[in-house]
Amino acid sequence: MLDHVIINVRDYDSARAFYSHALAPLGIEPVLELGAMCGFGERGRPELWIAERDEPSAPVHVALRASERAIVDAFHAAALDAGGRDNGEPGPRSHYHEHYYGGFVLDPDGNNIEAVCHAPGDR
Repeated sequence: MLDHVIINVRDYDSARAFYSHALAPLGIEPVLELGAMCGFGERGRPELWIAERDEPSAPVHVALRASERAIVDAFHAAALDAGGRDNGEPGPRSHYHEHYYGGFVLDPDGNNIEAVCHAPGDR
């Protein structure tokens, strides 16, 4: 349904470094840069953009799909390593549905970035 999302950030260089590191475990990387805008995606297609323009976005929640629970764990660890703040350790969230497994971090501007796996797992 969605084609792309743009998150306005306060400090482009800091946000680009954070997202580059945090999204790497998901196979998401910078694919297009236009001045103080960077599009992250897979196979050359930018889907998640950051941009230093206007005011930073009000805190938003963006959930990114992971194919395995271990990738959710790796995303969470990488995001914390990149300076993100924990907003919910990786784990089951059965109140959403039986197989929901998510991990949440706050980016440098306070946006809630999540990696989620919907596949059945062993924990």
